[in-house]
Amino acid sequence: MTSPSPWYKQFWPWFLIGLLFSAIAVSTTFAVLSVRSFDGLVQEDYYEHGRAINMELAKQQRAHELGLAAELRIDPLTSDIVIQLDGEDRPDRLYLKMIFPTEDDRDQELVLEHARDGLYLGQAPDNLRYRWYLQLHPSAERPEWRLVGEVTLPSEESFAMTPGVPVRS
Repeated sequence: MTSPSPWYKQFWPWFLIGLLFSAIAVSTTFAVLSVRSFDGLVQEDYYEHGRAINMELAKQQRAHELGLAAELRIDPLTSDIVIQLDGEDRPDRLYLKMIFPTEDDRDQELVLEHARDGLYLGQAPDNLRYRWYLQLHPSAERPEWRLVGEVTLPSEESFAMTPGVPVRS
């Protein structure tokens, strides 16, 4: 008759202990990552942020009253920005804010110069990728109107910028 081998020579106890320790290691890793990483999407001053949203909506309403709309194209090879602005307002320059959805440090603010008949030209940084939210306004300080849009780069398509909800053309 054979005697049973001791427990520490068996497969199943070590398998179960291994599962336990791997779960502890993974959960500890995620806990450390969550404590060390900054969540830039959380608004601390939500009341002030809500008031700012109302002001932005008023700017979009003003753009709607002026009948403003824009067609934006970014050349994927040269990074040239071309905007055709339609409506009643033709400022000397436009400011295009490109907002990256998840990382504030990737946001871009670009200046576009008026060339002729509502055509504005500018230069974007090279190698823009992924999805961006766009805001177009006539002044760096206290703009009276604002157009919004969304673009996924690189793309050879033109994108519409409207006073309201972002619309892709």
